[in-house]
Amino acid sequence: MKRLAIIGSEDLACQIAHLVTDQNLYQISGFFDDFKLKGSSVKNTPILGGIDDVKQGFKDQLFDEIIIGVGYKHMVFRNDLFERFQMDIPFGSVIHSSSYIDKTVTIGKGTVIFPGCTIDMHVKIGNNCLFYNGCIIAHDSKISSNSIFSPGVKIAGFCDLGKNITLGIGTI
Repeated sequence: MKRLAIIGSEDLACQIAHLVTDQNLYQISGFFDDFKLKGSSVKNTPILGGIDDVKQGFKDQLFDEIIIGVGYKHMVFRNDLFERFQMDIPFGSVIHSSSYIDKTVTIGKGTVIFPGCTIDMHVKIGNNCLFYNGCIIAHDSKISSNSIFSPGVKIAGFCDLGKNITLGIGTI
């Protein structure tokens, strides 16, 4: 089983770790967080170091893939992290088994899809996106990179949404 490291260790990172563990998608190696002491733990998951330790952690084979667990309050930082590591470290994707993802959908690296989402035919999702519970993205839509959709967001067919967007709970 591949090992996943998560950048961040607060609520979103812990939610992703729980999803990954619950779905048996990866083994969680730990978190990278500048605000926690290396060697400490959050919810029984070790802090592997700070952001500057990520590349060395990958070289030391502490993990196989990485994902960003930093939320909507830090969109520029999320994007900067992805840009910083995308050429050197493989990004994983996490998709809950209860979500329907049509076979024609393309999903970029580092994307997380929580339970109960529906992603319809010919949808294109960029890198480093996050879809919380119950999002519905209708046919032929395009979601650009580094976007976060809060619970219950619904997007009609043929929508083209730009980069670095956040849509709040229940946005239609």
